[in-house]
Amino acid sequence: MAKYIFVTGGVLSGLGKGITAASLALLLKSRGYTITAAKCDMYLNVDAGTMNPLEHGEVFVTQDGLETDQDLGHYERFLSTMLTRDNYMTNGQIYWEVLQKERALEYGGKCVQPYHHIPPVIINHLNKAIHEHHADIILVELGGTVGEYEGLLFLETIRRLKRQYPGDVALVHVGYLPAPASIGELKSKPLQQSVTQLNAVGLEPDFIIARAAKPIDHIRKEKIALAAGLPVEHIISNPDVKSIYEVPLILKEQHFDEIVLDRLNLKHKKSDLKDWEHLVRRIKADKPEIKIAMVGKYQTTGDYTLEDAYVCVVEALKHAGWAQGVSPKLTWIDAEKLQESTPSQVDEILKDFDGMIVPQGWGSRGVEGKIKAIEYAREHKLPYLGLCFGMQMAVIEFARHVVGLTGANSTEVNDKTKYPVIHVMPHQKEYLENKQYGGTIRMGQWPCVLKEGTHLHAAYQEMSKDIPYVERKRPLTVLERHRHRYEFNNEFKKQLEQAGLIISGTSPDGKLVESVELPTDVHPFFVATQFHPEYQSWPLIPNPVFMAFIEHVRTNSK
Repeated sequence: MAKYIFVTGGVLSGLGKGITAASLALLLKSRGYTITAAKCDMYLNVDAGTMNPLEHGEVFVTQDGLETDQDLGHYERFLSTMLTRDNYMTNGQIYWEVLQKERALEYGGKCVQPYHHIPPVIINHLNKAIHEHHADIILVELGGTVGEYEGLLFLETIRRLKRQYPGDVALVHVGYLPAPASIGELKSKPLQQSVTQLNAVGLEPDFIIARAAKPIDHIRKEKIALAAGLPVEHIISNPDVKSIYEVPLILKEQHFDEIVLDRLNLKHKKSDLKDWEHLVRRIKADKPEIKIAMVGKYQTTGDYTLEDAYVCVVEALKHAGWAQGVSPKLTWIDAEKLQESTPSQVDEILKDFDGMIVPQGWGSRGVEGKIKAIEYAREHKLPYLGLCFGMQMAVIEFARHVVGLTGANSTEVNDKTKYPVIHVMPHQKEYLENKQYGGTIRMGQWPCVLKEGTHLHAAYQEMSKDIPYVERKRPLTVLERHRHRYEFNNEFKKQLEQAGLIISGTSPDGKLVESVELPTDVHPFFVATQFHPEYQSWPLIPNPVFMAFIEHVRTNSK
């Protein structure tokens, strides 16, 4: 049977459990094992699509169209693979399934109880992921921290599996060691207490990942090992690093993969991490910076500026930058603040950048600020990449300022606009009327046929042998992932094309516009996609859209 490795967290959230799981998954994959990874979220949301991106981080979308936690993105990036809806579950999803079974009398009239009926459903979901990916080992990350009552039934699931298959289940606990400034040393008591909380629900960790600002010394490893009843070598130090992609090598230095294989009674197959080691050397090498403006609205919460709302975009830029020997320096531009700026102020804000991205978004907030930014990029020939909402805003800007359709807009922003160049997809109207918002938008991989002679066609054609989401046929077709409800209005297609807008990608039947560009004699690089290329960018295989964008930004750098 397959082996299970569970990853739990203690002390505080945001420790990097997902990076730990992804790193261990990579190490085991490098030894020739078939690996898959899963995330369990404790929210009652059925999926991540209705979660606030400022509170929960950016939503990730699987190839088969499920909105999930961003950790699935980390798993895909570290493993250079594609996961599915079977690799993600929430408390809400599990309860929903149990209640549907109860309504269908599948429990034969029994009194349905969380303790008895929830864990088997969780196990069934994990086994589906194992079967789907033909996995030898599944890495399962539990969201949140031990001690939160939302996660008790997931912990109970681990307890039952460990009891039933003691040689096939391992538990990795990730805890934090704070270093109060007034004390000046790492303190292990909070981590020890989180282990005690695990013990209270009948679980003993097999390994502890000690997260801290700096490496854990041997004295503290001994303290943690004694408290947890573990050998000292099962306490693994995982200090802060400049790049998350260094973590697998740090764990490898401590033989973490070897002792995990021993715990699961698996052979030590030869490890091959040459490509990853080469990647880390490229990341650490000195590189010239290129300055990119990120114009969005999911950035600030209170006094803090966050990147979590755009993790995939940030990582995709890094992947392409490292591949081309440059280091993208991102500056977050608040679209709402830009909205209130005068033309001269906009110029002052944006004049020193080498490129611009307007990423995904929803609703009317900050729209006019994004349009101002796009107008600047178009007029000043600043390399521009629009993603999903960023494509829609680019179409609106072009319609207003090039075609002359004053007041052109998206019906999402203004349903009374005279020129709805972006409108709701026809089959989506019924969902909106019935307030069916969750899980109803266009999601997952969809084919896009690329027009020859365009930036996108050239980019994908050049990398077609390296990436699995290109159909090697004519016309060139790519399978990129979507997450949207509104689209380009074909009633304005002819008018915008006559004014110079290039429709560079469409659905195979030609009914859906998937990407737009400006001609190279008008603008060096002005590309916008309705799809999300950032979802399919991996550090060892960057996405062609970002590779093309970075190439032009690098050329344009000041």
